[in-house]
Amino acid sequence: MSAWHAAQSADFRGPLDVTRAATAVLDARNIVIGWSPMAEDLFGYTPDDIIGRHLDTFLPPPPDTGFPSTEDPALALAAFGESEIHVALHRNGRRLLVATAVCPLAGTGTGAAERVLVAAELGSLRMWESRLSMLHGLATQSPVGLAIYDTNLRLTWCNAAYEREIGQPLAEFRGLRADELYSEGRFVTKGYPDTLDAVMRHVLDTGEPFLDLHFRGQPPSDPGREHLWSCSYYRLQDADGRVLGLCEDAFDISDRYEAQRRLALLVEAGRGIGTTLDAMVTAEEITEVAVPDFAATVSVDLAKAVLEGEVPGGGSSELRALVRVASRSADEAEPGDPGAGGPGAGRPGERAKPHRHRPRSVQYPPGSPQERSLASGGRVLDENALVVPLRAGGSTLGLVTFVRSSPSATFDSGEVALADELVARTAVSIDNARRFTRERTAALSLQRRLLPQHLPQQSAVDLAYRYLPTDDLAGVGGDWFDVIPLSGTRVGLVVGDVVGHGLQAAATMGRLRTTVRALAQLDMSPDELLTRLDDLVGQSAEDQAGAEGTPADHFDDVTTGATCLYAVYDPVSRRCAMARAGHLPPAIVDPEGRLSFPDLPAGPPLGLGGLPFESMEFELPVGSMVALFTDGLVEARKRDIDEGLETLGRVLSDRRGSLEELCDRVLSELLPDGTTADDTALLLVRTRELGAQHVADWELPAEPVAVGHARELATGQLHEWGLDELSFSTELVVSELVTNAVRHADGPLRLRLIRDRTLLCEVADAGHTSPHLRHSAEDDEGGRGLFIVAQLVQRWGTRYNRSGKTIWTEQALPSMGSGSPP
Repeated sequence: MSAWHAAQSADFRGPLDVTRAATAVLDARNIVIGWSPMAEDLFGYTPDDIIGRHLDTFLPPPPDTGFPSTEDPALALAAFGESEIHVALHRNGRRLLVATAVCPLAGTGTGAAERVLVAAELGSLRMWESRLSMLHGLATQSPVGLAIYDTNLRLTWCNAAYEREIGQPLAEFRGLRADELYSEGRFVTKGYPDTLDAVMRHVLDTGEPFLDLHFRGQPPSDPGREHLWSCSYYRLQDADGRVLGLCEDAFDISDRYEAQRRLALLVEAGRGIGTTLDAMVTAEEITEVAVPDFAATVSVDLAKAVLEGEVPGGGSSELRALVRVASRSADEAEPGDPGAGGPGAGRPGERAKPHRHRPRSVQYPPGSPQERSLASGGRVLDENALVVPLRAGGSTLGLVTFVRSSPSATFDSGEVALADELVARTAVSIDNARRFTRERTAALSLQRRLLPQHLPQQSAVDLAYRYLPTDDLAGVGGDWFDVIPLSGTRVGLVVGDVVGHGLQAAATMGRLRTTVRALAQLDMSPDELLTRLDDLVGQSAEDQAGAEGTPADHFDDVTTGATCLYAVYDPVSRRCAMARAGHLPPAIVDPEGRLSFPDLPAGPPLGLGGLPFESMEFELPVGSMVALFTDGLVEARKRDIDEGLETLGRVLSDRRGSLEELCDRVLSELLPDGTTADDTALLLVRTRELGAQHVADWELPAEPVAVGHARELATGQLHEWGLDELSFSTELVVSELVTNAVRHADGPLRLRLIRDRTLLCEVADAGHTSPHLRHSAEDDEGGRGLFIVAQLVQRWGTRYNRSGKTIWTEQALPSMGSGSPP
């Protein structure tokens, strides 16, 4: 059955009405003398079958148990309108539960009509009673407002809920039009008319119902506060299709809408606040979330110390010295942007623009809500303004001020709680950003101090470098590079990368760089240096893992897994030796522009152990370019590392321009926006050669006579170089070093003089024992030679190789000091 037909059958007569129920006319002896068609339908007996038979034929008396007993069931009914439930018998033997009622008649004797029995199935009676109860409930108890309007759209009837919305009894406003009752209201459901008159007229004219339209307005019973209703409209017409008017049902969903709106704001806050570790961005994010749905204007003021990564002090002067970092107003909305427009917000359908400006100082007048909030440390609600302090860790970081456009649009208790939650989330994110800023500032400062402030002067290579710290999201990393002058005019080139980011990574980088510099001064080969470094890293990790009493805020050691590449270039021999610990190999471009990435044995990252490190040695033509770099240069989220290496090689192969220009071109190609998700270090070197005019080399026998010959060779070479001023000291140095080699080592011996920025003197032998300084007693006949040498030179030392050792010294040039070689 259709809804329309069901409505037509829902009349108020009831199933026991004689015009529609099963009726039987009985005489005084309960003999059936009349039988209606409805009785035939209900009990199955035709008039011929039942007339003349007793009432017990279809309505037997109840059994002795389980049912009240009476000799005459019909007489148990006192009057029409009362009913009793009985078990009746259908003609086919089926039992029926029926409700009966009796209407007495004025009988005239035997055979005369004495009473009328009315019967109906029990289910029909219960349905009718439910309908009556439902209609009564809709009229008096339902929270849904019901109203009936005639064809002129004037109110003719309403229920009690509608009366409560109006605040008057029906008699006071019967006959008014809907737009007279809600003159300032409007529909906010998109795609439908926005006025009551237009919606109702459409329903009357077309018969098309409107369901669940959202209407916003102020009810007469609650002026000054906007409500939201879910409204439905449908046309009323009789059985012949004649239009009688229309019905409106409206349910106030203001509380539900506010709860959903607040929940949506919290969801948006969880998604939109604290997306970065930047206090100013976080401050802007809360204004984006709150305007216009929660307030018309939102401003965020922070203590200056917060922007510097520090915790504001407790002094009133410091707390009052706030800066405005973000503000947003619905008055400057962009037309056409979607927006809900909550209570007190800006114009509906418009989204506010943020004020993006540099932080500026703000002053609060005495007695203002902000000044009172700072003084009390708590929130302040002042008419249409709400000020909530940003608090984290017991400290006040700043204030958030919410303002609504109308003085009457105040914040209720639920909205105050929502503001507290929004500000609490913002405070946590801003405090995290403050902590990150503090650590990043310290890490950057430490990193700048630990990285080379200036590269030393040397003659082995020309060089240029670039270092880019990572962006703010990842934090400072632990990439580093270094250029280390070594004995014999050689130079050590280092690049490395520490796992992780932050202050600990920067500190670990400093430890590794210092260790590498110390080991390099021992003139170790690259593979031996990495082996020693790997042992120290592994030992550090073990010591830390076994330490007791570790403080709660201690950072895990990040040295394990660090990578490193170490190379040594000798400008005299033009030989270069390299070894790597899990690091990318260098890029080498020869003087003809040919690019190669040497197949350097890949040792494990530092601290892992288990595999040896291997060095590779090769000759580099003069003018060869070597690029040492970290993975942050060639690897990116949207670029494969192979693509990065290909781009790097293409740029380096074009040798036009200086090394500085090449560095800039590499960065512009691989990091066009100037930012990187990881630290980036790039060291470019172009090899040089110390020619024969700067080097003198002789082989000597391991005999005493070699001492005098060595002195003659040295003084003669100094004379050729114009360094006669150094002859005396050099004679003493050569004499002592060659004498020690003859006495304590095996031959043959080699004497080498190198004129560079300093005068280098080297004596090589086949021994592996290292000389050392000692204090001689007054009566000792020897032991003072090396001590005298140490007083005459700037530096001296020993380096080892597979064939033996070399003792070397450096003396300052008399005319140029430490300047450039001629």
